[in-house]
Amino acid sequence: MRPLKDMDTIQIEITNYCHNSCSNCTRLCGHHAKPYFMDYEYFKKAVDSLIDFPNMVGMMGGEPLYHPDFEKMCDYMASKIPKERLGLWTCLPEGKSHHRTVIAKTFGNIFLNDHTRDDILHGPVLVASDELSIDKYKKEQLIDKCWVQNYWSASINPHGAFFCEIAASLSMLLDDEKPPESWPIEPGWWKKIPEDFKTQVGKYCKGCGAAMPLKKRCSIEGIDDISPKVLERIKDKSPKIKRGQYEVHKLKQFNDNRKTATYKDMEYRQKTVDRYGMFITVNTKGFCSPYLKSDWSE
Repeated sequence: MRPLKDMDTIQIEITNYCHNSCSNCTRLCGHHAKPYFMDYEYFKKAVDSLIDFPNMVGMMGGEPLYHPDFEKMCDYMASKIPKERLGLWTCLPEGKSHHRTVIAKTFGNIFLNDHTRDDILHGPVLVASDELSIDKYKKEQLIDKCWVQNYWSASINPHGAFFCEIAASLSMLLDDEKPPESWPIEPGWWKKIPEDFKTQVGKYCKGCGAAMPLKKRCSIEGIDDISPKVLERIKDKSPKIKRGQYEVHKLKQFNDNRKTATYKDMEYRQKTVDRYGMFITVNTKGFCSPYLKSDWSE
């Protein structure tokens, strides 16, 4: 696993509400009877804790554009952190195109995926590794090399700070209140090293299937793969389960080598931003930078 300071991005997850109900969503959208919308003062504290983080600070959801304080939050981020270090993860949903000006002004980086393609694949997050018949030491190796922690981000949500964004999502679903394993939001929390993660790893990785050899599912199916014990824990509180949008996993291993990030081609991304009157270019970080078309036509 990586020290947090070596991550490309640390996310501030301002809501877990989303208009989509994708299969195996890493934010577990659809399983919350009452999604959260991060308090503005708490958000300011989260931003302040990352001012000295050397890499990108992301705003994410759910779908962040649904937060009622979205533009206010953007203004605060921009007042504290340079544009080239700010990123937005979004679907650019219909009905929110009036946010395009503040998006282009605030964020030097935008990560787009509207989850409309049938070749976007999601692994089964809610299949607990503890329920799989894999040798204990092999399982520990898989968790240590987990692609999420090694390629994605640490995260802040209303329960605190976490070494992994999926661990943060699991806390919001499985912990009824802020857990003792979460870290306080304070300057320098992002300097933690793998030795500091042990308690969070011990609690959340055993309930997650991201690092395990399991079959992925097309995201637009809207069906979650869930292991039996996890299903028992959440069946009475999850709207998605009550709607029947799940399948009980048979706990069979599967080395699924299909590509998961086919949405990264520029044609697909440009079509996504077109509806907001924007265009994108690839920047030196390998992300996309958003611009208003009107700014380039004058």
